Amino acid sequence: MADSDIGTTTKPAPDPPPRNSFVRPNKWWMLGAVSVATFMLLLDVTVVNVALPDMQRSLDSSFFDLQWVIDSYALTLAAFLLAAGTLADRLGRRRVFVIGLGIFALASLTCGLATGTGMLNAARAVQGVGGAVMYAVSPALIANHFQGKQRGIAFGISGGVTGLAVALGPLIGGALTTVSWRWIFLLNVPIGFLVMAVMLARAAESRDPNSKRIDWLGLIVFSVALTMLVFALIRGEAQGWTDPLIVALFVGAAALLPLFVLIERRTPEPMLDLDLFRNRSFNGLGIATVAANAALNVAILLQVLYMQYILGFSAYGTGVRYLPLTLALFVAAAVAGTFSDRMPARLLVGIGCVALGLGMLAARDITADSAWTALLPGMLLAGFGMGVFNPVRASAAVSLVPLSRAGMASGISETFQQGGVALGIAAFGSMAHSRMAHDFSGAIDAAGRLPAQETAKLTHMVSAGRLTEVAGAVPPEQRALVAKTANDAFIAGLDLVMRVGGIVAIVGGLLGFALMRRRDFPDQSADAPERRTSAYPPTERHPSGGRRAADERTPGHPTEEEEDLP
Repeated sequence: MADSDIGTTTKPAPDPPPRNSFVRPNKWWMLGAVSVATFMLLLDVTVVNVALPDMQRSLDSSFFDLQWVIDSYALTLAAFLLAAGTLADRLGRRRVFVIGLGIFALASLTCGLATGTGMLNAARAVQGVGGAVMYAVSPALIANHFQGKQRGIAFGISGGVTGLAVALGPLIGGALTTVSWRWIFLLNVPIGFLVMAVMLARAAESRDPNSKRIDWLGLIVFSVALTMLVFALIRGEAQGWTDPLIVALFVGAAALLPLFVLIERRTPEPMLDLDLFRNRSFNGLGIATVAANAALNVAILLQVLYMQYILGFSAYGTGVRYLPLTLALFVAAAVAGTFSDRMPARLLVGIGCVALGLGMLAARDITADSAWTALLPGMLLAGFGMGVFNPVRASAAVSLVPLSRAGMASGISETFQQGGVALGIAAFGSMAHSRMAHDFSGAIDAAGRLPAQETAKLTHMVSAGRLTEVAGAVPPEQRALVAKTANDAFIAGLDLVMRVGGIVAIVGGLLGFALMRRRDFPDQSADAPERRTSAYPPTERHPSGGRRAADERTPGHPTEEEEDLP
């Protein structure tokens, strides 16, 4: 006994928690499970595009029906992100994540067994709900289990996996479709239930200990408003922006969103803390998130179509040629995550978005005769940019709020991301279609080889991206002219998206850099007892005299020092 201990009364140390209990938390196992789940749900966003022709033949579907295979998933995914994150804070993040994963797996099974397009579309909508839960809760789970430098590494790994799923989608989709399109869904079932087992055995539970009730009214109003807005953005170009349904949806969303704000201001425990928007850094991060995702996703879609329809690569061959982007993204995410605790978040946000924008600008001025390697410099720059941006976006969103509200913060951050995708599809997609239609119809009219009615029909096909069908719709003597004109028009639309999208990404990054401030980010060290921002009140004192715990964990959850790598 040391001299300083003489004369003091000591209590025996409590027995350690039993190590043979069912839940033995380990954050690295949790990270692996969350990463696999994220890879799986994001993969379903990209692989479906490759499998659409096979689905059409198998289910005897129309082109309109097939659009809903994509749109129904995107719609529910975007609409339920904030609700999922808020419910996770109140009900338990691990519990809600596992429930979402179960919904996703069962919906995937239904998709794989679908006997008609209606059944497939309904299952895809349910799959989007499960995906929204997983997408929204994943950053909160990571933030709850990791601190300091390890948090940056964890988000770097998670960001790399995100990019990996997006880039490998065409490659994996092409390989699975050679067997059957149903396997792109059926493969999710065993993987999903395996991840559920790991989460139940290895992830600690966490929630907001001060939450007493769920803001059901706010949750319903916001989800309905966002559903209407996203639906209108996704379907506006196809149905026409002046279509009565599209106009009604925009009007309905415009009416419900202010009502939601009023509800949240009067609710003691709102689902969305509006004080968060007083935080300059959160607003800057949101602007950069919307800009980057609006620009990138339409650009990748058009580049994939360019490689397949103009350069003549298969879906599998296109996926192989996107591997440089995947590698750049994965390496950049790992490096950015490793050094994120030493660099300001605003700097990484600025660098990531500017690099993404420069990569898009580098991919302009291509032609139908260009080699695919003309896209390579832009791919590497864009991959580097998104690799830097993705981890810091997810990490910064949950770092700007108390840990007890991490689910809410990650939910609204993911809503910004999916909102950016929907906005990009609407704005940049419409811009590209208009340019394609203008150039194609102008060139055909100037040639004077086709009647006006036939030109209008072909123009619609070109603007919809159906390039492989255009030449076959005209007599043989006109096919060469029509095919070349269609290719040139498509490339003009792609070039416009690259130019404008690159500028939008750069401006978004610069605004994010200008608005974000170091002082909005609290101490992220592992021993920091409570995290807060200037938008939140100081930490309350617990009745016992100590500081209130920011989060509630499973008893016996080991500390960072006690946990070992698996």
